[in-house]
Amino acid sequence: MAERPLRADARRNRELVLKAAKEVFAASGFGVPLDEIAARAGVGPGTVYRHFPTKEALFEAVVTAQVQDLVAGARERAGDEDPGAAFFGFLARLGEQAVSKRDLTDAIAVPSAVREELHEVLGELMRGAQRVGAVRADLETADVVVLLKGVLAGLHDSSLGEVSAERAARLFGVLSAGLRGSGG
Repeated sequence: MAERPLRADARRNRELVLKAAKEVFAASGFGVPLDEIAARAGVGPGTVYRHFPTKEALFEAVVTAQVQDLVAGARERAGDEDPGAAFFGFLARLGEQAVSKRDLTDAIAVPSAVREELHEVLGELMRGAQRVGAVRADLETADVVVLLKGVLAGLHDSSLGEVSAERAARLFGVLSAGLRGSGG
């Protein structure tokens, strides 16, 4: 049986919740309480739960579009003539997005189909770069994901000061240097 379309007010409330959640997750990450998202959206907590039964469901709805955009960009890079440049260009893009999107750490960690797709395309890029010697041959996709999670989490550690584009570029530069193979 097909789902009934939402009434106009319910659709508007859902969009308000998604917009607020996108802003709050980007600024604070997954740890933000749903009540805070409801308040930012100008709706009650019950409205949030009617549309998204769990915080995980809301988070997945918010980050799915963000991660799908990353996946599409990575797939475009997979066809580049220089697999090393494609892989390291993708890492640089992650670094740029990490500055304003605190939820990127959680987006690559929270189990979901789109996260699996991101890991898959990251692996494709990495293996292409490994074939030409641009990335160390002894690395697996899971290794790179662990390193990315660490850099992203550290980047947003409030005890280390404000997040800046310069710090992100520097950290992703160090990460890239450590991943480079003998031909890269």
